[in-house]
Amino acid sequence: MKVLLLENVHAVAQETFRRHGLEVEARSGSLGEAELIEALKGVTVVGIRSNTKVTRAVLDACPDLRAIGCFCIGTNQVDLTRATELGIGVFNAPFSNTRSVVELVIGEILALARRLPEKTQRMHDGVWDKSAKGAYETRGRTLGIVGYGNIGTQLSNMAEAIGMRVAFFDTADRLAHGNAQRMGSLEELLEESDVVSLHVDGRPGNAGLFGGEQFARMKPGAVFINASRGMVVDDLALREHILSGHLSGAAIDVFPVEPKAQGDLFESPLRGLDNVILTPHVGGSTEEAQEEIGTFVSSKLSAYILDGATALSVNLPDVAPAPREGSFRIALLHRNVPGVLASINRTLAEAGANVIGQSLATRGELGYVVTDTDDHVTPETLASLRHVAEAVHLETWHQDAAE
Repeated sequence: MKVLLLENVHAVAQETFRRHGLEVEARSGSLGEAELIEALKGVTVVGIRSNTKVTRAVLDACPDLRAIGCFCIGTNQVDLTRATELGIGVFNAPFSNTRSVVELVIGEILALARRLPEKTQRMHDGVWDKSAKGAYETRGRTLGIVGYGNIGTQLSNMAEAIGMRVAFFDTADRLAHGNAQRMGSLEELLEESDVVSLHVDGRPGNAGLFGGEQFARMKPGAVFINASRGMVVDDLALREHILSGHLSGAAIDVFPVEPKAQGDLFESPLRGLDNVILTPHVGGSTEEAQEEIGTFVSSKLSAYILDGATALSVNLPDVAPAPREGSFRIALLHRNVPGVLASINRTLAEAGANVIGQSLATRGELGYVVTDTDDHVTPETLASLRHVAEAVHLETWHQDAAE
């Protein structure tokens, strides 16, 4: 089986796959749709980060693909609905780079408060600009966090540790950490915050969440930070509010359109603005985070491909079957309707197969059952299971080798 890794996934992932006997090809950049379809011929597992889009067209054109690893937090770059319909498991790393993103945001808050981006640029230009004008301490100022999930809550804790007050807004019911105050609306948060930091996911409903109306609501002299998704923010509107002086600075790590490969030209209306920090989508790009992500996602993918384990899958029911050396394993993804398990076991019993272990879980409209027998099941019996009316996808293994 072959694994294709794109976008500079950490080398530890390659080591994990090769240790399990998988062939690995690694590429540095992302691929467009047509290029990706060509590259995925004969590929069982693809590993991507945030820039490669695995669309419905890609999934339909790549019948050998069984699993997708998103070596990042988000999975909106994958057509999850189609992947699930085809029985393709999708895995990500929802927690591994949280600390790295938070540390970047804290550093940006401090740097923008002291206007360090323009200070250091003027020093490089040979200008000695020793002035306290526009430079402030962050202690006692209010940080407004939009999106209070894994990153938002850890940012909340760290911001309080440096003396900031914290307010947050989330559409979900989230427990406040420390002394953080939940705001009743986004508008209320914007009006109260000296710094606004976005930490929302990439669901379609968040596209265009932050535009001219929201920037106008922010306090005069406030700072804006986006380390979530590029499509959430109208960068042209942000430019206008920076140039007008309504906002005193910004830090942006994600963009609506990002270059595909290292060294490609970067274009943005935010280039060249004073007290604006632009970083190339590196919120989670620390050695520690990338190694942790590489280890975590590759381990989950290997367990799925080699053993049928779906623990922490984004789109499949959660099953973690215990290994049974010498057994014959059958993993069937099926529509979640009554009677499927009985039908599977009846088919196996009629074929004289002895079931020695079985794990089942359901998730929404899907069910996933892993069955171990003490000997091979005949091709005719497997064909019967594949043609169960509710079947979506079936895989088989003997011991540690995928068939």
